[in-house]
Amino acid sequence: MKMRQQYIAFTAIMLREIRRFMRIWVQTILPASITMTLYFVIFGNLIGSQLNDIHGFKYIDYIVPGIILMAIINNSYANVVSSFFSAKFQRHIEELLVSPMPNYLIVLGYVSGGVARGLMVGLAVTLVSTFFVDLPFVHVGITITVVILTSILFSLAGFINAVYAKSFDDITIIPTFVLTPLTYLGGIFYSVDMLPEFWQSISLVNPILYMVNAVRYGMLGVSDINIVTAFTMIISFVVALFVFALYLFNKGIGIRS
Repeated sequence: MKMRQQYIAFTAIMLREIRRFMRIWVQTILPASITMTLYFVIFGNLIGSQLNDIHGFKYIDYIVPGIILMAIINNSYANVVSSFFSAKFQRHIEELLVSPMPNYLIVLGYVSGGVARGLMVGLAVTLVSTFFVDLPFVHVGITITVVILTSILFSLAGFINAVYAKSFDDITIIPTFVLTPLTYLGGIFYSVDMLPEFWQSISLVNPILYMVNAVRYGMLGVSDINIVTAFTMIISFVVALFVFALYLFNKGIGIRS
């Protein structure tokens, strides 16, 4: 395909994905805002008011960056895993497979839809957070970069989950038994420095820890993890998952039967 044709094909998938979740924004955008508002009220105002400051910040200020990122992670993942599995289940993915469109553009098209939903939800939750905190956004560029990379990463993870899924039950296993525990143990609601040394070491194998601390550094200017190390880990995971997702798609694993 020529460059212009490839661009049109890519934007067609991306816009279809965006329209798909925007048509049902009451189910895809609004619930995340309401859920995160409850986090702000319960963990921030009610429980947080009884806790000491962390790294010089009130508890609610400290956890807000992680809560915003948690919404982005969940929605980026959910959008791609549900959309691509539906394409498999309804068998209209075959139309893309027989088209001259390169496989990497198909993957990027679905991922871009997940990124769009993740960023939209992240913006909505950030606007909600302004009613509770006044975030300084010390490093705006770092904040935006981390948010985009994280959204790409979990969109790719959702794509891989959808490739392997054989039923609708399969697309809920990873979010329930892997994604949720990693998220809650990723330093969103606490500083890793508060943990015993053994558990600090264990926490370092959790990729979400690096993302949470990187976005916290961007918003508040504090981090438990060296920011260069955090970026190295995040970019490495993005590259690895993209290569793996493209490999699965090229091989037709879970797709061609």
